[in-house]
Amino acid sequence: MESDFYHRIFTDLLFEQADDFIGVFDLESEEFFRINEAGTGLFGVVTKDELQVRKAIPFLTGEKLAEIRERGKYRYQDETFLTRADGRTFWARIYVDPFDINDRPYAMVRISNLEWLHRIEDQLEQNARRYEAIFDSATIGIIVSDRKGNIVSCNQLGYKLFGYPDNELTGQSIELLVPRDRSQGHEHYRESFYRHPQVRAMGHNRDLYARRKDGSIFPVEISLSYFHLEDELYAVAYIIDISFKKETEQELLAQQHRIESMNAELEQKVVDRTHALMTTLAELEKSKDELSKALATERELGELKSRFVAMASHEFRTPLTTVLTSASLIEKYPESDQQDKRSRHIRRITSSVNHLNDILEEFLSVGKLEEGKVEVQLSEVDLMRLLSEIMTDLQGLLKTDQVFDTRLDFGDVVWSDSAILRMILVNLLSNAIKYSGEGTLISINGIRQDNLLVLSIQDQGIGISKEDQKHLFERFFRAQNATNIQGTGLGLHIVRRYLELIGGKITLDSELNQGTTVTIVIPITEPVKTDEDDSAY
Repeated sequence: MESDFYHRIFTDLLFEQADDFIGVFDLESEEFFRINEAGTGLFGVVTKDELQVRKAIPFLTGEKLAEIRERGKYRYQDETFLTRADGRTFWARIYVDPFDINDRPYAMVRISNLEWLHRIEDQLEQNARRYEAIFDSATIGIIVSDRKGNIVSCNQLGYKLFGYPDNELTGQSIELLVPRDRSQGHEHYRESFYRHPQVRAMGHNRDLYARRKDGSIFPVEISLSYFHLEDELYAVAYIIDISFKKETEQELLAQQHRIESMNAELEQKVVDRTHALMTTLAELEKSKDELSKALATERELGELKSRFVAMASHEFRTPLTTVLTSASLIEKYPESDQQDKRSRHIRRITSSVNHLNDILEEFLSVGKLEEGKVEVQLSEVDLMRLLSEIMTDLQGLLKTDQVFDTRLDFGDVVWSDSAILRMILVNLLSNAIKYSGEGTLISINGIRQDNLLVLSIQDQGIGISKEDQKHLFERFFRAQNATNIQGTGLGLHIVRRYLELIGGKITLDSELNQGTTVTIVIPITEPVKTDEDDSAY
């Protein structure tokens, strides 16, 4: 009894909880024995009146009912339109499963509402018709192929472009439409596309061609797209016949060539007619340039001459006056006990003559440098010894209590031109002495950095203004605060020119009344010996 009780409960739950129409139909009385709530709702019936439901299900009468009875224990199923109580129809799927209870025939009737599925199928059918209409009426050729390169569909214009009857391309390889001499390359491009599919235009400045059924070749433009369907990748090719475009381009190119040819002829005529004029203008321009250069040179020479005359008249006058004065005074000391006075004037004469000689040497150096007559003679130079000799030679120029302070670390000998180095160092040290006062220190610092010699000379003299520092290396330039000090204005100009000859550089740091530091950097690398040098030994 308890099992029958639970069996009824479970049967009722399954019966009433179902979403479909479920009813038990008595095949003898042709009446529904039971209908679930979903069933009455499906047909819009308020109560479970089996007569109202039977009116909505006409297949349970007449021939349909006879057919169900004849099938015996076998299931009957069908899909058809059924009518609700309000007259509206819906598409339904019907299952009828006969069974017996106490030798009395019954049937379990289940009806599913497929209206939503029917609508979807209608939409799919409409979409398919739209796709076919768009596909076949497209104004460009469209071909769809699978991953293996087999054509699965082609629109009407595609068949027309390639000269094939309808449906003849289906199942064929896409390489059938490629010129034979390019089919292998096309297979490579196709496989590459399937490995990395993306929407893209084909060609990229390359001419593409396709092959018709009759073997003729025609130019095309192709763009590619793709889509996935049921885990299968398909490629879509959009093809345009550009034969007319190519013909137009050829005509345009031919016209362009004709125009270019005409332009070239016209330009040649213009060139020929203007050649004489251009030659004349070039000659005039050349004459003008030569005249301008001559005038500039003449002007520069005039300026240099004026500066030289002004400088020479000043620099020569002082020592010459000293020589004349001292010579005349010597005559006034004829006695033997006046020898010290005569010696003093002789030293003044000697100093003045040496000064004049230095001035002439500077003039000669400038002349040689300007004319390119100074040649560099590289050799081994004991720089420490050279500097010591120069400082000894300059002892006579030192003012009262002026001293040299040297801090040098050159190591062994260096490779340079000793004569040029001497001229540079003499000039720089002479300037330091000349423009510094009594009791001052002149510092000489030098080190060797790899293949470079770095030497600085620092004085405690009058210094140079920032404005004058811009012109220090010009010929005959004198700083404003040095006009009362003897000098030609050629020293630093000569130093820089000599440094340029041996690949060196010069820098200057100075402040008014704070002294000046001049730094020179000179390459001192010994040249690499060749096999010829070795053979000389």
